[in-house]
Amino acid sequence: MAKQTAPVKKNETITLNFEDLTHEGNGVGKINGYPLFVPNALPGEEAMVKVIKVNKNFGFGKVLELIKVSPERIDPVCHMNCNGCGLQHMSYRLQLEMKQNQVKNAMKKIAHLEHVPVHPIIGMTDPLHYRNKVQIPVGEKNGELITGFYQKRSHRIIENTETCTTHNETINEVVKEVRSIAGKLGIKAYNEEKHSGVLRHIMVRTGDATNEIMVVLVTRTEKLPNKEVLIKELTGAFPNIKSIVQSINDKRTNVILGKRTKILWGEEYIYDKIGDLSFAISAKSFYQVNPEQTKVLYDKALEYAQIGGEDVVIDAYCGIGTISLFLAQQAKKVYGVEIVPEAINDAKKNAKLNGIINAEFYVGEAEKVMPWWKAQGLNPDVIVVDPPRKGCDEALLHAMSDMGPKRIVYVSCNPSTLARDLRILEDRGYEAKEVQPVDMFPQTGHVECVALMSRINR
Repeated sequence: MAKQTAPVKKNETITLNFEDLTHEGNGVGKINGYPLFVPNALPGEEAMVKVIKVNKNFGFGKVLELIKVSPERIDPVCHMNCNGCGLQHMSYRLQLEMKQNQVKNAMKKIAHLEHVPVHPIIGMTDPLHYRNKVQIPVGEKNGELITGFYQKRSHRIIENTETCTTHNETINEVVKEVRSIAGKLGIKAYNEEKHSGVLRHIMVRTGDATNEIMVVLVTRTEKLPNKEVLIKELTGAFPNIKSIVQSINDKRTNVILGKRTKILWGEEYIYDKIGDLSFAISAKSFYQVNPEQTKVLYDKALEYAQIGGEDVVIDAYCGIGTISLFLAQQAKKVYGVEIVPEAINDAKKNAKLNGIINAEFYVGEAEKVMPWWKAQGLNPDVIVVDPPRKGCDEALLHAMSDMGPKRIVYVSCNPSTLARDLRILEDRGYEAKEVQPVDMFPQTGHVECVALMSRINR
């Protein structure tokens, strides 16, 4: 049988009509049934496209010239090429539609759960300037300090990210000021090729409800030149700074924060509120970056959990206790488990901060701790799980279903792994009831979801 070849060749220029979007927001056009994925192209558009890569079953291209323009195309607020906000060229309405379809497709094609309602995605009124945390690499150009984001698939810094439209505007100002002061004081940027220099990253966190600011300076060296002057000038420029932290990372690594941190000035924590609850946030705390939508997400998780005053709840991947403490307001008892000891310390601090005495927190792997709890006679009514993008380990899914809770509430930042895990839980005696997408990351292809599963009583 003759070997099938693609109908296009690399570097060929073609005219292409676009009919769909990938889950990353790339336009999809077809030549004789062969799909080409092209960034910055929208359904309904026609463009001159250069083919840049050809695989057996699909290829990639780039737009040279738009011939027909979609009414959903808008002028991006930001024209930088850092690829952090790959959807800025499409209307917010289309962004939400794309994410809604992404979740629906995952439920259909991966979970095979076409019957499960995927509710209309909850978007933002203003989908800009929502991030309360950023981590910005520092470099040098012509002897001057520069800050920015790495260009996609490279370590070349794209400058001027103090204009980034997803950041809280205060954060942009703080990063600019840190760079200016550090440059004036002669603090050298880290050079990853030579493993030399001092300042690697600038991290800034803000409390949305409190306006408190934390600045984390990630350095290669323990010594930070002229730190007293830097602290004085920075706190003088921003009186809301409550914490300046140094994170020492002397390794050749892409990991941003080092294992050692020390407080240079102020407190170890800043504070924020979600609803009626207060949270202490340290340099290493996992805390959702979109405060407005976090409240929406957690309210939905609480609604799905349907907790009564006599219910016992387990929160797997509890982090610093954000969801746990929401649950504890309604439950008889909440047990949180998390593998990161510092997070559990923060969770205990946050429970005390809010006067919550019916939440207990444990360090460990949830898939190992939960079978031990079961052996001790713990029978939860509800389990809430909020795993990282890779989803749940299958052993954890087995541990959850073996405990037999009435409901499982799954909070997910990746529809594909959510769908995979829901399928496993379906096969272990649970039924997926509904899924609610929430847009936590406007201008990007990411989408958060809350899913409800109920035990099938046989």
